[in-house]
Amino acid sequence: MKGTVTPHELAAAFAEHRERLLAVAERRLHPLLRRRLSPEDIVQQTYSAAAQRLGYLADHRDVPIYVKLRTLLLQTLVDAERRHLGAAARDACRETTGDDADEILADRPADVTTPVSRVDRNERHALLRRALATLPPNDRAILTLRHFDGLTNTDCAAALGIAPKAASIRHVRALERLQKALEAMSCFGDGGRRAP
Repeated sequence: MKGTVTPHELAAAFAEHRERLLAVAERRLHPLLRRRLSPEDIVQQTYSAAAQRLGYLADHRDVPIYVKLRTLLLQTLVDAERRHLGAAARDACRETTGDDADEILADRPADVTTPVSRVDRNERHALLRRALATLPPNDRAILTLRHFDGLTNTDCAAALGIAPKAASIRHVRALERLQKALEAMSCFGDGGRRAP
């Protein structure tokens, strides 16, 4: 039976996970967007989106609410990038001065690569995405929180509603499964050992 999430429950969950969401927004907000939006703005827009999607938050009670709020935050970031960086009228990219370019490039060294290294990086990212997609949702969640959001084991446990020891065990097992998936998909399917 489908339940509901009340505005009061949303407020309590948001208060509990606000700092984690703010940290994700801080890491993921495009440098050019910082002229118009702050990470705090993104978090507030996420709260508004969550308030309009209480049914989404109520679905699949086995998925922790932090994971759902994080998904909404990432969607908010994508929408903001489309709105501000994709708009031709007042494109944020056009507001960049020469001095700003140095600052932006310093913040995003991964964008300044040779074509060959960019292709190599993109291929590795695609392989990682395919391997992650083969994992169970719980494995993807713990790996995402630990390695993409930078949460500590304790924070992961709190976000997922499990004990810290259980989060540690889940993390180790997820890493093992990811390693096996990567090995199976890469040229090192035999564990990196090649026949003589």
